[in-house]
Amino acid sequence: MAGETSSSASAVAVSALTEEELTLNVKWSGKEYTVRVCGDDTVGELKRRICEVTKVLPKRQKLLYPKVGSKLADDSLLLSQIPLKSSLKMTMIGTVEDDIIVDPMESPEIVDDFEIGQDEVVDIKDKDMNKQKLNRRIKQYKIELRNPCRQGKKLLVLDIDYTLFDHRSTAENPLELMRPYLHEFLATAYAEYDIMIWSATSMKWVELKMGQLGVLDHPDYKITALLDHMAMITVQSDTRGVFDCKPLGLIWAHFPEFYSAKNTIMFDDLRRNFVMNPQNGLTIKPFKRCHANRESDQELVKLTKYLLAIARLDDISTLDHKNWESFANVKRRRHD
Repeated sequence: MAGETSSSASAVAVSALTEEELTLNVKWSGKEYTVRVCGDDTVGELKRRICEVTKVLPKRQKLLYPKVGSKLADDSLLLSQIPLKSSLKMTMIGTVEDDIIVDPMESPEIVDDFEIGQDEVVDIKDKDMNKQKLNRRIKQYKIELRNPCRQGKKLLVLDIDYTLFDHRSTAENPLELMRPYLHEFLATAYAEYDIMIWSATSMKWVELKMGQLGVLDHPDYKITALLDHMAMITVQSDTRGVFDCKPLGLIWAHFPEFYSAKNTIMFDDLRRNFVMNPQNGLTIKPFKRCHANRESDQELVKLTKYLLAIARLDDISTLDHKNWESFANVKRRRHD
């Protein structure tokens, strides 16, 4: 009985620690900044919060804190596993990006995309800890509208790297790296969908790339909003460890009168990004080695047909987007 009591008390203590909000003072470049995190956040999440106030990208940060050694170098480690205390000072060493064009080129390329089992997906999206992280992100992240949301339109959320743009190939003109039929795709989709662009990079990079490709001021369509890596949350998988994802619930919470799971679809080349909303994600074929594949890449042409085929459905979350090609083909044959 005593053992059970001790175990129960320990569990309560751990729970309190993970839910407790910590206020940390971060010293950088001669100034002090205050950031707030919780024990169930990761070191990577702490770096996001620091990025918000200092503009130093997480990958550029080195955190120094008494008596924790190299633990703060592990972005996947939960803060509850580190003896952090509120109000103690932490030092950050890092430099703000000046040459933002090199930002994504210097970031590690993610090549190990993975499929997470259905049971584990359900566990991740339904886990209270992840719901709490999403709720905190909803409060922390403000979506700046570039153009008004339109009543009665569905929502299309698009990734950038390897979805709209080959960010790893080189070219004298960025337009050479743009996925074929991009503007035609966006113009056609815009008739039925509001369009938001969500990248796992910095907002400066998103604005730069989309500006260079002519997406932000095109006469035939308008972009509703841009989201960056600060809008993402970190989740933990039993089989795949800790990783970032793009929770659409953030958008739905900000604009509930316009968007929901019933009328939203997201295109991304990494299926892990859909883990909090698997019924709304479509894994797009990555656009790589653009100089060799530009002539043959028809992905956006085919996806245009799919978007139009499902545009009049009341609830697109009931569809299995893995079968999007066969669905679009059936619809097309019915109308031939």
